[in-house]
Parts: sequence; C-alpha cells; structure tokens
Amino acid sequence: MCIECFSRRNFSRRDMLKLSALFTAAGALPLLQAAEARAQEADAPVRIGFLPITDATPLLVAHANGYFDAEGIKAEKPVLLRRSAQVIEAFISGQVNVIHLLSPMTVWARFGSKAPAKVVAWNHVSGSGLTVLPEVNSVADLGGKTVAIPFWYSIHNVVLQNLLKTNGLTPVTKRTGAPAANEVNLVVMAPADMPPALASKQVAGYIVAEPFNAAAEAQNIGKILRFTGDVWKDHACCVVFMHERDLEGRPEWSQKVVNAIVKAQLWTRANRAEVAKILSKDGANRYTPHALPVLERVLAPPESDAAFYQTSGAIRHPDWQARRIDFQPYPFPSYTEELVRRLNDTLIEGDRGFLATLDPATAARELVDDRFVKKAIAASGGLEAFGFPNAFTRTEVVAP
Repeated sequence: MCIECFSRRNFSRRDMLKLSALFTAAGALPLLQAAEARAQEADAPVRIGFLPITDATPLLVAHANGYFDAEGIKAEKPVLLRRSAQVIEAFISGQVNVIHLLSPMTVWARFGSKAPAKVVAWNHVSGSGLTVLPEVNSVADLGGKTVAIPFWYSIHNVVLQNLLKTNGLTPVTKRTGAPAANEVNLVVMAPADMPPALASKQVAGYIVAEPFNAAAEAQNIGKILRFTGDVWKDHACCVVFMHERDLEGRPEWSQKVVNAIVKAQLWTRANRAEVAKILSKDGANRYTPHALPVLERVLAPPESDAAFYQTSGAIRHPDWQARRIDFQPYPFPSYTEELVRRLNDTLIEGDRGFLATLDPATAARELVDDRFVKKAIAASGGLEAFGFPNAFTRTEVVAP
C-alpha cells in the first residue's frame, strides 16, 4: 500500500553509520574540500535542500513567493532530497546552503560531531503526531508492540518516550524476539515507509511529521492517538540550519535569507489553503509528492476537526489552542535547554556520550545564532504577529 509516488527504503543502521561519518572531521573532509571550492563563489545563491514534509513549508513558500528575490538575493529552485543522510551530505559539501533539520539532530551535529553550522530560526511548531492501528485506543495498548520513529535524534523520539514512560512502559530496541508486555520496541524507519508498515501491521504505530499522519487517516489504515504539540506545547520540530562561514562571512546575505523565511512564515499563517496548493504535487513547482487533500488536512483543516480530536483524546489540552501545525521563527533558548536535558534521559542508539558533557544553557547559546531572526521578526511586526507574546523568553510546558 503506497502513500505517494517516491521510492521507499527502510532507514537502516547503515544510514545511521553514514550520518555519523558525515558528522566527523575525517568523514566530512572530502565534502568540506568541495565546499571550500564553492565558497570562493562570493555571490553564491540561496540553495535549499529539503525533505518532502510540511516541515519545509517556510523554505518552499519563500521561494515560491519570490521573497528571496525581493530581498535582492538569488535563489535556485529548492532541491528535494529523500533522506536525512542526503540532506547532510549536500549541506556539508556546499551543494545546498540552507536546510531544515530535526532540532535534536542539530544538537548531535554541533556538539557530537563538531559540524561548523548553527540554528538561525525555527521552521515551524508542532506538526507531528502519533498514529496507531485502529484497535489501539491508548498509549498503554502499545505495550508488547513495535512503534516506528523517523530518527533517534528527533523530537518524535523524545516525545514518544515521554508518553511511554508516563504510561508505565519501557522503550527498548530489540532486533530479535518480541518485546515484553511492559515494553515498546522502537525501530527507525523512513517516513514514507511508515504508512505501508502500519497497513501491513509490521508496526502498531508510528510518530512522525506531517503529512504522513494525515495520509494514514485518508487511507483509513490508522488514527492519530496524540498530537506532539499537545504533549510539548509549541515545540520546535525542524529548524533552519546554516553554515557558520555564511553567517560570519556573509552577514548581509544571511540576514536577507532569514528575512525571506520569516516573511514566508507570516504569509503562511494567513494563507494556509493556498500553501497546501503550493506544496502539492499538482502545484506549479511540484515541491512535494503529496496530494492536495492530504496537505489541506494538515495546513487548513476544517474547524470541526478540533472537536473531533478532543473527543478522541488526540487533543487533551484544548486550552493550549494549538494548531495541527503552526509557524513561528524564534528559537527560544528554553526549548533548546529543555531538549538537551531530555535527550540525556532518552534511549538513543549510537554514540551519545557527548550529551552528558553538555550544559543546557551553554549549549543553547552555542548552537543558536538568533541575531538575524530577531531583526527579521522586528521588521515583520514582532512575535505578536505570529500569535505569540512579544517576549524572547518562555517557560516550556510538557504535559502528557
């Protein structure tokens, strides 16, 4: 049962090893040499690399609406990449210079692998869900079953494990044998593979970015058990990642890039149905392989959806008034700090020793460069224009 038109390959241990190599000095050296050659191009255009998920929305809208051109900088058509390893490889080598990346992955990249890049803005808030088989009616029902995640360093893994532990379940990774009744086996899987795996009952559920949750609903193969934004209020999922050499060597160019992305987020908030058309496989640029009805379900859902999900339990905090996906660019330090703390308590395969060495506040300052986004937000009407209090501090709210 195929969700869309592009090929599927399970995210394997080989992918993890490749990503780990790309984030090391030795593994990245040939790519960095290629990037150095490209860096001689003083007026290099904006080159965006993206995965076909709604997390990429601001980058794609900025291109579609000509916001980069309006800022006086050139922008090539964004490059659709199928896997995270491809995004990282293209980024390190300089083939692309602006990407959206899972927020926990940037922690790994910056501190675990010393990648010379920084977060400059958030791409969006919320935008993910835990989708399960029709017969699964609670998190507790996942005991003894397998659930797919998109990557170990993902907000999805962090939120899922929080939900499991709150319900008395232990996350495990078992390549052989069945999990015990109080365990949930976690497997890493490419997002496009998740709906087919759910349909064939290879997994009892998956937690991932949109529109793959909406796709399961549209195909009647699963239902949304919880929205991640209803667990961690207004959490970031994907963030905008840029090279330090651009941030330091081309500050005016970098400011214009961020300006365009912030403008795109503001426009997206007011034109959600139009955004779905822009992103769809039938749009002028065919940015993603997704059908318009599936994207509309995420970006411009009917008002009746809120009541439906409150009744089903997918939304337990209606007072948060969280949208299925929303857009706000400021990278709150409190979020990065809390993320670092929670990653230390999250089951993650692979080398994770660096996490124990991180001071959350110091990590937030070193990972994020908010100079550009603050100026862009001010020029766009302040944080209030994005539906948030006009303050660059907040308290994180996590309530499973």
